[in-house]
Amino acid sequence: MSRVGRKPVAIPAGVQVNIQGCSVKVKGPLGELQVALPAAIKAEKQGDAIVLSADLAAGENVSALYGMARARVANIVAGVCREFAKNLEIHGLGFKATLEGENKLVFNIGRSHPVPFDLPKGIKAGLDKKATKLEIKGIDKDLVGQTVARIRALRPPEPYKGTGIRLAGERIIRKAGKTAAGVGGGPAAGPAKK
Repeated sequence: MSRVGRKPVAIPAGVQVNIQGCSVKVKGPLGELQVALPAAIKAEKQGDAIVLSADLAAGENVSALYGMARARVANIVAGVCREFAKNLEIHGLGFKATLEGENKLVFNIGRSHPVPFDLPKGIKAGLDKKATKLEIKGIDKDLVGQTVARIRALRPPEPYKGTGIRLAGERIIRKAGKTAAGVGGGPAAGPAKK
């Protein structure tokens, strides 16, 4: 039995919860979110909390799904009260991003052409003055994480110079290049003349 799954999810003031079968719908000040639970997991509202229960006889991986389902319900309850945010950094000479309108980013990331990226509905982006630090915000934690992963995949950080798009604070393990590794050698001038 999952210890995470057994914890009740507290419902903040001003949040409405509607549970129908395997679907949990939450409405709050920032919007409305919905999550579908696996068939072996049931949710019910008890006072000011949502309590999940699992039918462990339904299969082997129900215990793992139990904790995940509780975490997803907690994320949507938190999301309708406050936005989730993730930060990205763009490293490289001349690498930058620009925001066109409210839902389109254009990246200059070392290709022969600018790379456009359409933001999904419900996701907002913010840039700093140098256009190298990017903040992705939204009420749906899953969608924020998926959007950040898709942006990072446009130009993942490479291990030699470290250029590319990375998460803020992400550590890139750098490799030594051929010249630093000491490959090659021998006299540069060739054999001595008499």
